[in-house]
Amino acid sequence: MSLKESLKPIFNRLPAVSSPEGHVHFKNKLTWTLGILVLYFALANVPLFGLSPDSIDLFESYRAFFAGASGSLMLLGIGPIVTASIVLQLLVGADVIKLDMSNPEDQAFFQGAQKALVFVMIVLEALPQIAGGYIQPDAALAATLGVSASLITAIIFIQICIGGVLVLFMDEVVSKWGIGSGVGLFIVAGVSQQIVTGLFNWTSDSSGLPTGFFFKWIYIVQNVEADFLFSGDGIMFMLVSGGILALLSTIAIFLLVVYVESTRIEIPLAHSAVRGARGKFPVKLIYASVLPMILVRALQANIQLIGIVLSSRGITIFGEYVGSTPVNGIMYYLSPIQSPYDWVPSLVTATFSSYGVAAPATWQIALHVLVDAVFLIVGGIIFALFWIETTGMGAKPTAKKIFNSGMQIPGFRRNIGSIEKVMLRYIPKVTVIGGAFIGFLTLVASMLGTLGGAGGTGLLLAVSIVYRLYEDIASEQMMEMHPMVRSFFGQE
Repeated sequence: MSLKESLKPIFNRLPAVSSPEGHVHFKNKLTWTLGILVLYFALANVPLFGLSPDSIDLFESYRAFFAGASGSLMLLGIGPIVTASIVLQLLVGADVIKLDMSNPEDQAFFQGAQKALVFVMIVLEALPQIAGGYIQPDAALAATLGVSASLITAIIFIQICIGGVLVLFMDEVVSKWGIGSGVGLFIVAGVSQQIVTGLFNWTSDSSGLPTGFFFKWIYIVQNVEADFLFSGDGIMFMLVSGGILALLSTIAIFLLVVYVESTRIEIPLAHSAVRGARGKFPVKLIYASVLPMILVRALQANIQLIGIVLSSRGITIFGEYVGSTPVNGIMYYLSPIQSPYDWVPSLVTATFSSYGVAAPATWQIALHVLVDAVFLIVGGIIFALFWIETTGMGAKPTAKKIFNSGMQIPGFRRNIGSIEKVMLRYIPKVTVIGGAFIGFLTLVASMLGTLGGAGGTGLLLAVSIVYRLYEDIASEQMMEMHPMVRSFFGQE
């Protein structure tokens, strides 16, 4: 018996959300989606019992697209799901695990393997943070309860694991009973919350200015002299510290992503049996969506986690850290660009001075930007190609879907092979171009920064996911009205 055959019974016994037996009506899907969204916000505000205020959040810089909340049950967010997806996609893409993703049995095996790996990743992502001393028990609480700090640590670990499992099943509920995916929904929720905070938060940041854009400018107008604001340093102050650059970047990213999402090649279709019934199959510029960018950033986050754990053990050959920020070595170059404070030399120098360490030279900063650009663009292409193959969006699965719906491409024979040949002209090329483009766009967005510290990657993901969610809602409404359209999407 092969390893795949021996693992199938194990994967089949894993706990799972039951699939609907028939078509789920739009109102029910909307109810499930909103219900899970409310539950996510509720769990994100449930603090971990026994957690010390001195604990350090290793993934603070990645919160926007990991959809987690520091110090809460949602500490890990979608990190384990994304990491498991990265590992499996790399293994399948490299043919270490041989799967035909157009085969329903292999698709089921892939999904079972991913779920099993998520459980493993929940433990592997929680343990280093606890073992490294970044997540600490509250000593005062332990003394009050008369228990050891080790017991409080174990309780914290169990809570983190429970939160990770809840995220997994919440994502499954949305995927099977709701609209879109839970992963996308949680990212939008987290990023939206950060942007609202970035606009209306009146609490002060480390510079002494209010965090929210509107309250920040009320303070600046009342307390900063006009002569300074229109000087060279003042213009830089208004752009960066004043949040104008972040505001303009946020608006520009929103408009650009909406425009790019609407850019597509449309392949004409005609129904073989119903005369006059015509349609179009859209191949978008961002055909694989922006979700592969999560995989790229998650890969960087896991590399940084390894560096942090090694540094905490006194192994600094790969770089040293101040909190969760690398300040030298190869880990500095492999860390993602998040804002102008990571690449504008004067701002980088000021940041490193606050850490009490020597700032990198200009060439080192330039190399840091170059490495991140390569990571995003090349990684965007690779993960976009893996994504379409593992999600059934490749040329062959798409051709089967079109054929089974009764549609054909005018001027070509009505068989899967003919449809697949046409799809091969467009899908792989558009996927590569789209993956590279979205990687470049992510780099630019990250360099400029965004409102609320959501990060360019987070905002890019959120806008694209909301746009696609709008399209999903529109298609759901269309399927409610036209049963034939429902059969095209493979739903009963």
